[in-house]
Amino acid sequence: MFSLYNPLPYTRTKQTAPWLFVVDLSVYLAVMFLLREIYFSEFNFIANGLFWSFTTLIVATLMMRLRGITWRDLGLKRPKNYKQLVFATLFIFGFAIASIIVFQIFKDQLGLEVAPDRSHENAPSKFGDLAGNWLLFFTIIPFIWVESMLEEVLDRGFLMNWIEQALASTWFATVVAVVLQAMIFGFRHSYDLSERSITVGLIGLAMGIGYIVFGRNLWPLIIAHCVLNTMSMLDRV
Repeated sequence: MFSLYNPLPYTRTKQTAPWLFVVDLSVYLAVMFLLREIYFSEFNFIANGLFWSFTTLIVATLMMRLRGITWRDLGLKRPKNYKQLVFATLFIFGFAIASIIVFQIFKDQLGLEVAPDRSHENAPSKFGDLAGNWLLFFTIIPFIWVESMLEEVLDRGFLMNWIEQALASTWFATVVAVVLQAMIFGFRHSYDLSERSITVGLIGLAMGIGYIVFGRNLWPLIIAHCVLNTMSMLDRV
């Protein structure tokens, strides 16, 4: 159940040269960031976000087919133990919240020059005016959950494993993959060094650690991510 280095089944049955995963990663990251330069102004932020994520999902899936890997291999499968699922979800959720709280307490002592988190100020332009608008909340929250699932599938499921394989799949590669995906996850949400990028990065770190520790099953991460985003949206109502 608890293991820092727990290689996926395909690493034992199918050997692919690490440089091929490096090529995949280069293409994948280029697509992921370039897609965000495309914004359809006639649609809202959620629709554009889902377009980015689903397009990236298609690219990742095509790469997986080339390497003979399935989403089930990466952890999109039914948990074997539902008690463990609940425990893992609570642990990941608590770890993420605790990490953010610790950062908020000690951020001044760290001496970092970071921009303040202005996500609440920008929220109306992204999601609409949610203040007191429960109809809008219940209308958009299912799409928020879909986006949360896609982020876990892509950032923890695909990106982490591809970084590991590019580094020859060792315990050191796992540590690098956990840290690097968290940095990319945080940066992608604000494109700067700010409170938001750091707190989102800490969430990505908690998710990445949880993914490795709890047997590389994506469902605890997906559920915890959905709960975190639901709480964030509720804070705006």
